[in-house]
Amino acid sequence: MTLFWPILLIAGAALLAALVRLPGRWLALWAIFPGVAFLWVVFNWPEVASGNNLTASIGWFEQLGATVDLRLDAYGGLMAGLVTGVGTLIMIYAAGYMEGDRGAARLSSLLLIFMAAMLGIVLADNLILLFVFWELTSITSYLLVGFNHGQESARKKALQALLVTGTGGLALLAGLVLLGMVAGTWQISEILQRGDIITASPYLPGIIVLILLGAFTKSAQVPFHFWLPNAMAAPTPVSAFLHSATMVKAGVFVMGRFSPIFNGSEWWHGSVVLAGMITLLVGAVLGLFQTDLKRILAFTTLAVLGMLTMLIGFGSDLALKSMIVFLIGHALYKAALFMVAGGIDHGTGTRDVWKLGGLRTFMPFTMVAGALAAFSKAGFPPFLGFIGKEYVYKTGTSLDHFAPIFTGAMLLGNMLIFALALKVGWYPFWSVAKDAAKDHPHEGSWLMWLPPLVLAVLGLVFGFIPGWTGDTLVLPALTEITSKTMHEHLALWHGITLPLVLSLVTFAGGVMIYRAREFFWNKHDRVEAAPKVEHAYDGLLAGMIKFAKRQTRAIQNGSLSRYMFVVVGATASLLLWKFVRFQGWPELTIEGRLAPIPVIACLWTMAGAVVAAVAKHRLTALLAMGVVGLGITVLFVNFGAPDLAITQLLVDGMTVVLLLLVIYRLPPIRPEANRWIIRADAAMAVIFGVLIGALTLSAMQVHVIERVGATIAQMSYAEAYGRNVVNVILVDFRALDTFGEIIVLAIAAIGVTALLTARKERSPDED
Repeated sequence: MTLFWPILLIAGAALLAALVRLPGRWLALWAIFPGVAFLWVVFNWPEVASGNNLTASIGWFEQLGATVDLRLDAYGGLMAGLVTGVGTLIMIYAAGYMEGDRGAARLSSLLLIFMAAMLGIVLADNLILLFVFWELTSITSYLLVGFNHGQESARKKALQALLVTGTGGLALLAGLVLLGMVAGTWQISEILQRGDIITASPYLPGIIVLILLGAFTKSAQVPFHFWLPNAMAAPTPVSAFLHSATMVKAGVFVMGRFSPIFNGSEWWHGSVVLAGMITLLVGAVLGLFQTDLKRILAFTTLAVLGMLTMLIGFGSDLALKSMIVFLIGHALYKAALFMVAGGIDHGTGTRDVWKLGGLRTFMPFTMVAGALAAFSKAGFPPFLGFIGKEYVYKTGTSLDHFAPIFTGAMLLGNMLIFALALKVGWYPFWSVAKDAAKDHPHEGSWLMWLPPLVLAVLGLVFGFIPGWTGDTLVLPALTEITSKTMHEHLALWHGITLPLVLSLVTFAGGVMIYRAREFFWNKHDRVEAAPKVEHAYDGLLAGMIKFAKRQTRAIQNGSLSRYMFVVVGATASLLLWKFVRFQGWPELTIEGRLAPIPVIACLWTMAGAVVAAVAKHRLTALLAMGVVGLGITVLFVNFGAPDLAITQLLVDGMTVVLLLLVIYRLPPIRPEANRWIIRADAAMAVIFGVLIGALTLSAMQVHVIERVGATIAQMSYAEAYGRNVVNVILVDFRALDTFGEIIVLAIAAIGVTALLTARKERSPDED
């Protein structure tokens, strides 16, 4: 149970933040809750890193194998540490950023829910539980991206993020269900041990494609990348958290989690590597033309997500090790740079690079944080970003196939990322002072510059002590993914090697691209006007809405008879498919002789139904339906169910009486003029009746398990202390169902009473 309380702690804090609206900077107190969760991860890390995973499980529906399972291992624990650690600093930053904003408490609450959902993803050891938390991140991100809901653009971009990631979530659900069925278990830790069963399944390609669709949409891989830059409509604390340690990393985390199973499949390698490489280049290239600091960072996030995805696709131990190092470094510097961008916006009123410059004298603490984070992002030694870049090149040069192509893509991507890092973390502070400097820019409160400074310094510290970083953080997570004990230590210096040469080329190329920054910025408007995948999304969404409106006008035309025809027709089609495709028609057998009473009751009921169907007056139809109810009552009495007979008689009688009171307010029955519609309705009624009869016969002839009636009869007195089995079923075994029926009847009675007692206010002239 110890694994549940960090999630519950943060979720409870979210509820508390919504109820207790702390003023101003006091909102930073909410950082205590994720901070405690982070300390819990740190406290348990030595045990987890040694391979002693922590588990917790709660039985839910054990007959169906449904349980709530959590597991803290080194891989999930590393992500949990990033989520809670970065999240703690984000909460502190948000208190300063949102000071004086009326929506500050709402933002704090949503951030905590978002954090709890992401923590659930990395701790989940059950496929269904993983999906539940996965969708919760989509919902909370929708609320966060659309935080400024008074702006139409924010609402539109929030909906875009929800539709893209939600559609991918449906694909993921299908893939997880297939995976669980093939593996014979829903527990992820057991599935990872049954890789041979899964890889031998004919459903393997479908499982891979569906899971990758979910992961690609969440981690914004091409062609689903467009929602991520548009998510910049969210406040900066949201962007910093979403892009560094939470939602966009969820897809990468899931791909890393299941990579040991799928590594031997070409479906996996080809799809993941190709998507990652394209996303790396697309994100980095498009980032060159951006002039908004947050959008520059958003496109570099795309590039890094592509890099991480490509490394997972390679699947080697070295590639996965590089992925983990790069993931940690990215979480630290990207959250810091987003907070720096927010600090610049807060202190100058703009994020436009054309208006920024010379801020180093006005914002010294923010400048230090931005420079350190940018150097780590660019890959300068001795930052952790440099080590990650070195291992990326080491992975590329060690490939057996297409090494020049993939290494070239990495080289170009890192050059562009280098230039973009300087544009965000260096240019606003060290370029010539511009308009923003003339407006008296100022440093924000310590709540805004301390969190990014802490993260940026950590990127430097982890790089200075690569042995400790590798042995304590990287290798345990790598061992958990690969199930192999790793001993190779991280190091800053590997001698004069090809990766080092590629790093020097990266520096030279990155500086050249950075010096040409204004050339790219001048092309911003032209690039933004060019056709994009987003335009295809807009067209698809507009087409779906147009189709839905036409369909609604055609189907929801106000005709109750047509509604019934569609519902009954759809049900009849499914039943017919069942009989023809799977089961076959049941045998019609008559055992013994036909008793006169049930035969007469059946004929009586059928006659009443026919009269009700062809009646031209409502009163005639109502009385005929009463005849049908009486026929069914006789059948209940004949087969020894007096309780049901009494219930049927009372309900039927009450219904007839109530409808008689209402019927005078209804207009006369209008006969259908179109004979073809009459014939179609009659044919549908006959077909549906025959199929329902066949379904009833099939149910009577199938005895898969012992009849439930005998078991209920035995339990009736022993557990419910009642000898009348029917009453026990209604009152005890079906208590909530019966209670619901009573409520429905009560509401119906209230509605009828309201109709009967309603009186129009009439004027004297009308009287």
